[in-house]
Amino acid sequence: QVQLVESGGGSVQSGGSLRLSCAVFGYTYSSYCMGWFRQAPGKEREGVAAIDSDGSTSYADSVKGRFTISQDNAKNTMYLQMNSLKPEDTAMYYCAADYYYSNGYCHGGVEYNYWGQGTQVTVSS
Repeated sequence: QVQLVESGGGSVQSGGSLRLSCAVFGYTYSSYCMGWFRQAPGKEREGVAAIDSDGSTSYADSVKGRFTISQDNAKNTMYLQMNSLKPEDTAMYYCAADYYYSNGYCHGGVEYNYWGQGTQVTVSS
């Protein structure tokens, strides 16, 4: 059974930074997609960033240049470094994972099959 556990959310002021972590348990395939999604109140969930087993990354336009996705394979952990945070980044952030079916599937904003419970990020102005 695949389990994803997020940590690192919190409250910061505009311009601040946070680092989210996602520990993955039980995923046994060497090919994978992993990503971060977020959902703000009253809005649809959206993809923020993705990384695949080849190390390729992708980002939503709204976070390019401010967020960085990375992974530590030895720790089975994915990270999202968020800098220059804005109030509009306020949302529940979810990590997700799935098998790597294609580049389009992995980096196309498609929702994956395995999800964490979410961690809240609040940015005040």
